[in-house]
Amino acid sequence: MGIKAVLPSYELGFYALILTCALVYSGNGIFDASRDNMNRKAFRQGIKPGWHYFGRKMDAADFEWAMWFTSFRNIIIFALSGHILFAKICSMVAPQHRSVVYMLYGMLAVLGAMGRAYLMIVLAHCVVLYTVALAKQRWLCFVAGLCSLASFRLEPFSTWQNGFVTRTFDLQDVLFYGGSGFTIMRCMSFALENSERKEGIYSIIDLLKYNFYLPFFFFGPIMTFDRFHSQVSTSELRRKDNEMWNIRVHAFLHLGAIVAVDVFFHFFYILTLPADVKFVTRLSDWALAGLAYSNLVYDWVKAAVMFGIINTIARLDHLDPPQPPKCITMLYVFAETHFDRGINDWLCKYVYDHLGENHDVVVKELRATICTFAVTTLWLGPCEIVYIWSVCNCFGLNFELWVQKCFQMEPFGSLEANMSEPMSRRIRGIFGAANFWAIVLYNVLALNSLDFMLLVAKRILLTGFPLSTLSIWFVTYCGVQLIKERERLLAIEEEKRDKEKAA
Repeated sequence: MGIKAVLPSYELGFYALILTCALVYSGNGIFDASRDNMNRKAFRQGIKPGWHYFGRKMDAADFEWAMWFTSFRNIIIFALSGHILFAKICSMVAPQHRSVVYMLYGMLAVLGAMGRAYLMIVLAHCVVLYTVALAKQRWLCFVAGLCSLASFRLEPFSTWQNGFVTRTFDLQDVLFYGGSGFTIMRCMSFALENSERKEGIYSIIDLLKYNFYLPFFFFGPIMTFDRFHSQVSTSELRRKDNEMWNIRVHAFLHLGAIVAVDVFFHFFYILTLPADVKFVTRLSDWALAGLAYSNLVYDWVKAAVMFGIINTIARLDHLDPPQPPKCITMLYVFAETHFDRGINDWLCKYVYDHLGENHDVVVKELRATICTFAVTTLWLGPCEIVYIWSVCNCFGLNFELWVQKCFQMEPFGSLEANMSEPMSRRIRGIFGAANFWAIVLYNVLALNSLDFMLLVAKRILLTGFPLSTLSIWFVTYCGVQLIKERERLLAIEEEKRDKEKAA
């Protein structure tokens, strides 16, 4: 059935009311648990003094958020401000050479932050992978790239290379593994694009320009080489209508999101509470479900803000970077689930879509997903939690196709064909709600812990059955229908735009 199936407005209003009440009820349970246990001994490491005029402590358990916006905020602002300043001067004076300025400033920033040894390590990997790229063999580019990536992710090679970096500061490991990992992925993109080029080869200077663009270097996101090269090579720099206005709006939205998250952490300790599995067993089923869901929403907000800030700088440089990840609140299928749009685009282009083609053949899809999650596992760093996360998400992605194929067979295919479109949408929403919680549970595993994921699954599916199980399922179904309604409206708007362009 089509995506444009319409439900009555009163039905959608009822779904919105139910979902709002459920979120308020679940949030109230988390709020009470946070307020009553802020001085709990087990939480002292994660809960720190906050803004004194709130009269409450603050959840500071997320190292990444604290690193970006408290501990190393001034350093990051200084480095990126320098990039913006030099980029602006160059775009005004010599726009045809701006990519060279980006490269030189990025290399100097890396040299100043991490030292000569780290810069030499990164350059060595770039030279090796560039040499491999000259052969223009796709399989060889993958083998060499994955071996280089493994040297930063597996022992003893990782520790051996890290040992060359003699500087010691809190951010060293994050910058070392972040910069090196993204470097390898960019070099692989360069090599794969070079292998597809019919005439000639890209120069090593093109690779260095691509790799040492400072806003993307340490934390991403990744732009594939073909997109970056075509955009950064343009010497005629023109802004679209209202582009600077949109950039300012996005900058203020990101600033507002940072303040909102800080305020939120004074009242909801969603990161610290799951660390004490013994404590969260006391929470109600609704509060526990809300805690798991809110952890995924927060991780999306964090990714959207962090990548959004970097993307704002990239837009000032006349680039079109990868979009922020799709909000977990708007997801109910595994195929659209990701927290890093750049890595997702990279994997889709070079692995998933290349092997899976149209993604409608079971065997090809299985091969594509296994290879995709094998690369993802190496990218994240092989360990027990990552293995379990990869297997679960690989299964979820394939299971969606299996169910789709099953319901295309008789008698299910003819049954759905004889249904009205609204009824088909309702039935699909029921399955989408179950899929939504599979996505939540599989990803909570990576964000929190295996014990917390198992506890949530047990409470919702076993000890909470049937009341909590069916009620949470129904509330999720309401949310899925609202997501489908938004998709319907967006599809109608897109169709109108296409017709206007054709006219």
